[in-house]
Order: sequence, then C-alpha cells, then structure tokens
Amino acid sequence: MAERKTERLMNLIFALLVSKQYLTKDQIREAIADYRDSTTDQAFDRMFERDKEELRELGINVEMGQNDKYFSDEPGYRIRRDEAELPDLALTREEAAVIGLATQVWEHAGLANDSTTALVKLKAIGVDVDTSVLRMAEPKLSTDEPSFDAMWEAVTRRIPVSFVYRRPGAEAMQRHIQPWGIISWHDRWYVGGFDLDRDEPRIFRLSRVIGAVDNAGAPGSYEIPEGTDMKDVARDLFPPPPSEAAVLHIREGRGQALRRLAERVTPLGDGVDEVEVRYSSHWELASEVASYGPDVVVVSPDNVRAAVVKRLEAAVSGSLAGFA
Repeated sequence: MAERKTERLMNLIFALLVSKQYLTKDQIREAIADYRDSTTDQAFDRMFERDKEELRELGINVEMGQNDKYFSDEPGYRIRRDEAELPDLALTREEAAVIGLATQVWEHAGLANDSTTALVKLKAIGVDVDTSVLRMAEPKLSTDEPSFDAMWEAVTRRIPVSFVYRRPGAEAMQRHIQPWGIISWHDRWYVGGFDLDRDEPRIFRLSRVIGAVDNAGAPGSYEIPEGTDMKDVARDLFPPPPSEAAVLHIREGRGQALRRLAERVTPLGDGVDEVEVRYSSHWELASEVASYGPDVVVVSPDNVRAAVVKRLEAAVSGSLAGFA
C-alpha cells in the first residue's frame, strides 16, 4: 500500500511538472492509474486532495489556476518549474530541481512503465508537455540504500523512527528522530528532522543507517513546524563549503561522482586522468575514494591517502576473515 501511494505521488509530480499548462482534474485522473481506478468521483476527489496536501508537506507547491484568464474555463493544477528549482547557491546543478527527487525515486521504485504511460496519456488528450524537464533531471545517483523506503514512508506519514547510525571514525549509535523530509545533496540521500536525542534539528545520510528503520510511534503523532523548508534546513546543517584540495589519479570512465566535483582534470595518458577536488572532511573523501577500489588513487594529501589505505585494509581483512 505504501509503495503504491509513493508511485502515485511520484507520477503526480511527474505529470504536473512536465505539463506546459494547468491540468484539469479530468486530465489528471485520465493520466494516472490510481485515479482512473477510483470507483466514484468522490473517491477520486478525496484521494487527490490528500495527495496534494502530502506534496505541500514535502515542500512541493501545487499551484491552482486557469489557462485562459479571459474565459471561465475549468481551474487546473501545475507545479511551476521556477518554484520547484533548488537554489544554485547551496546545491549542485544535478540537484537543481525537485523533479530530480521525483525521477530518482521513480527510477528506484521501478515505476518507469507507469510514468511513461502517464506521459503518453497526457499527449493523447492534447496536453503539451515539456520533455526538457526530464533531461534536466536525469538521475545521477542510486537510491538503493535499504533505509530509503522506510524513511520515505516515515516522512509522508509523519511516523517517528529509530535506527542505528554510524559516522566515519565514530561508534555506531541508536538515533531517534521525527522525520521532516528527504533531500539529495552532492549525489547522496539525506533525511532531515528533529533529533529527539540531541533535542535539535539534524540531517542524517541514509547510506550510514545500519540495519532496519523501526517505527517509534504512530502515524501523525507529531507536527512538522509550520513553514519548514528542507532546503533551508539543509543550508543550515550541511558541512561548510570544501576548503582543502586533494589530487587523485582516476581511470578513464571511472569515478564519475568525483569528476563532477573536479576543479581540474588533466589527462596523463595510459587511460588515467589527474583530478583535483576540494573537500571539507578527509574521512568523507576517503570513504568515497575507497568505494572505487583500484580505479582511484590518492596522490595527496597524506592524511586522505592514509585514510583510504586504512579502509581498504579493513575491507581485505574482513573478506579474509570469512575464509578463516
């Protein structure tokens, strides 16, 4: 049931953002499978109103208006691209629009077929769509973190959760939060909310969640502060801009996430590029570099190189221990 609702919300975002005009309720109902399957007009209206409210709670504003202000045509709905975009000041170009979140979740949930059908139906009923939005929002990261679905449901239903969380170089700890929203930043997924252990808002990277995410309360048992915007929360809580520089040797065609952060790329020949990137945490960078194995080598600085070596040695030791 939760997966079906997530699919419906993603397809609603998809339809309202790609359309170049306001979509009437009839057009929206025709385009999205769950709405078409509603047994009565009243059932559709209730479902649609609930979905609009959930999108607003997630910070996605559904605008109501008319396509021709001089005639009394039926009111319609859309998501304005200029309002959906995230500010360049705080986020990378790859994350410049809320539709990026929608399409990445859409890809993760295996919803391509239904969403493509929605686009075809919009075209079939004469709606002019802007497919450049999809090119702008080409997915850049995987949403295969095991905790993603549970966190998404917790956010949309306002369910307090608990989970084990481990930061680089620190012990794993049990955390308890009231989730406010999910956001992507620098090719990573984060959940933000009120940390009950710290008694303050915090941001948690989903790839650092260990094991299951457990419900710690009933749906709707807390309120998200009025006016909360995850973009503002992220700007306040994310680490400061990178200040240190590292030099890496990366094989051609590898390390794409690192290449997108590069300030300089110099081909060295033999299928290797020298890439300079800036970073704020040497542990963060070491974790990223180590994930590429032999395809990325740290030239400098020494502390990043040592941290990568330590991670790789630990991974090898763990693998060998399984054969002992």
